[in-house]
Amino acid sequence: MNLSEVIKVAWEGIVANKIRSLLTMLGVIIGVAAVIVMIAVSAGTEATIADQITNLGSNLIFISTAFKRGVGDASPALVYDDAGAMAELTGVVSIAVEQPSVKMVKAGNVTLDSVDILGTTAGFPSVRDVEIESGRFFKEEEVERTAKVAVLGSSLAQELFGAADPIGQTVTVGSTRLTVIGVLAERGMVGDTDFDARLYTPITVVFKYLLPSQFASIRGDAVRTVYVEAESLEVMEDVILQIELLMSKRHETPVEELGVVIQTQQNIIATEEATTAAFRSLLSWVAAISLVVGGIGIMNIMLVSVTERTREIGIRQAVGAAPNDIRWQFLAEALMLSLVGGLLGVAIGVGGSWLFGATSGMRTVAVPESILLAFSAAAATGIFFGFYPANKAAQLDPIEALRHE
Repeated sequence: MNLSEVIKVAWEGIVANKIRSLLTMLGVIIGVAAVIVMIAVSAGTEATIADQITNLGSNLIFISTAFKRGVGDASPALVYDDAGAMAELTGVVSIAVEQPSVKMVKAGNVTLDSVDILGTTAGFPSVRDVEIESGRFFKEEEVERTAKVAVLGSSLAQELFGAADPIGQTVTVGSTRLTVIGVLAERGMVGDTDFDARLYTPITVVFKYLLPSQFASIRGDAVRTVYVEAESLEVMEDVILQIELLMSKRHETPVEELGVVIQTQQNIIATEEATTAAFRSLLSWVAAISLVVGGIGIMNIMLVSVTERTREIGIRQAVGAAPNDIRWQFLAEALMLSLVGGLLGVAIGVGGSWLFGATSGMRTVAVPESILLAFSAAAATGIFFGFYPANKAAQLDPIEALRHE
């Protein structure tokens, strides 16, 4: 029996019992669709996280205070003056230091509670890739002389001043009056940070008026994070080495004992990818169970089919069909059930991924490799679970098969 005859006979066997065939394929359909949808959700989450980290700026190095430090570490591991020293390193384009606070903000008759205040430096627009919509950002000399100026996020400016021009107006942050010199262009949410709802002021203003420390004159003003923008990706490793040596010298501490963590965007993305990859693997194994269940269904139905068609098998053997012909007939039928189920599962999975992303607000990315993997798994399932029934049919005794009613 040639290949075209095998396919024809197998298809006739499937079409003869349409409802049963569809129900048999259901497990494969669900399994393939589940694999594609779950991997699409995981890949979408991974892409969203990567985009958010990339949107923080380009060629960034993050220096932050380590959460766990030695018991005797009383002095800050990272102070504001460290950032000034880093700005002099070779390969550094700009530096931004951030010190957050939360205060009540007043402008005229408008009062807003718990507004995010960000004390930062003049390099913030370059490092964090933000644009100015009107006015300007504060300069380095204004940071140095603790100028009482402020730049507003777009939505905060709208809340405080409505349609009026905020430039030149004054706002009161806590008990400190600041003059508005600029408004940022709309940026939206990056991670869990709303750039548009914050007030930006020189970090020295935060240190002096909003978060004063009685120990700052002795130990320096402690900061949580310093952002360093490097010239290019190629020089980032060299810049990191310079930062480590600089911090070791300034704090008189061996490099391996520095109480800071130095990371790049690529490090953070790689960490997130490792986490989501483990999650994606778990989801894939859960979805694969559906394929196994579908395969068991195929085996069950094929065994029933062999029993029902025993007399047919005997007749085919009597007219010259070899055991291998019978084996290929039933194996092709099982494979066809899994392949058709796989195709339907791919269509439902791709469509389901798009629909889930469109209706849930979560980003989904259909991964071509997952489609190929799911379809190949469906084919393998058909072959694996179809072989036993096919082999059983091929081993039937022709005389006993003809006697079967």
